[in-house]
Amino acid sequence: MRGIITKSTGIWYYVKIDNTSELIPCRVRGKFRLQNYNTTNPVAVGDYVEIYVEGNKNEKTGIITNIYDRKNAILRRATKSGATYQIIATNIDGALLMITPHHPYTPMGFIDRFIVLAEAYNVEVNLIFHKCDLYNENDEYFNTLYNIYNQIGYKIFLTSIITNEGIDELKNYIKDKTFLLSGQSGVGKSSLINKLDSSIQIKTQELSDKYKKGRHTTTFAEMHFLSSGGAIIDTPGIKEFGIPKFEKWELGHWFREFKPFISKCKYNNCTHVNEPGCAVIAAVESGLINPLRYKNYLNMLLEDLN
Repeated sequence: MRGIITKSTGIWYYVKIDNTSELIPCRVRGKFRLQNYNTTNPVAVGDYVEIYVEGNKNEKTGIITNIYDRKNAILRRATKSGATYQIIATNIDGALLMITPHHPYTPMGFIDRFIVLAEAYNVEVNLIFHKCDLYNENDEYFNTLYNIYNQIGYKIFLTSIITNEGIDELKNYIKDKTFLLSGQSGVGKSSLINKLDSSIQIKTQELSDKYKKGRHTTTFAEMHFLSSGGAIIDTPGIKEFGIPKFEKWELGHWFREFKPFISKCKYNNCTHVNEPGCAVIAAVESGLINPLRYKNYLNMLLEDLN
């Protein structure tokens, strides 16, 4: 039987059988783990798989016997210094990164790490500035973030489940497609999904009053099918993650505003740190590349790729 993995708990993978609503909990055969020794999970939400069904009619379970070829996959390093990768999701049409300038605060470094992660796997990134009822055009941090990412061409949604701003626009954008939804704990991923489709009711929690930080509501990845068409893969809130292990000269290729200047650098393997004749550094100094983005680039070189 063929189906798609819609939920992963680390032990069980829930497979929705093609052309039905039947959901069967399945395990993975050991050989997949051996073949994917560098990943913590051999399969992920979004994978199309073949399963062998066991048990009776009322208590079916299955064994995953085959994984079909993936259109794409997005992975992250489990820790910044580790060599082990986690598959976040597969076969997606794009990624939605939820950002809240406040309540809780989303650091720009986190945003850029996620963007690099997606760009490296050729996954289109869209940014959602959520809880927009809590800030306005006079908010300095919001304006800084919005202007930076808008100027370099990322599609941005402003959303609020209180005022309904942006909800219909986002719903129309994701219609009939599959998107990964990610962000830090507490940004409101589960609440937004509930708002996009009233038939979905994911448990939500309030922010911690003491620290104004998010609490983990989603503890495993799960695909939610929208009645209007399409699907969203909800992921656990991410505190931090490591980007893939690139060669240092490769990292700049995942900063889209660097690309027009990289070919003009004196050296083909330029890391844009202190090399003579670096066109990227010249672009930063002349204001053509935002210095905050460049600072985050340097931080990734130091923290992730050393």
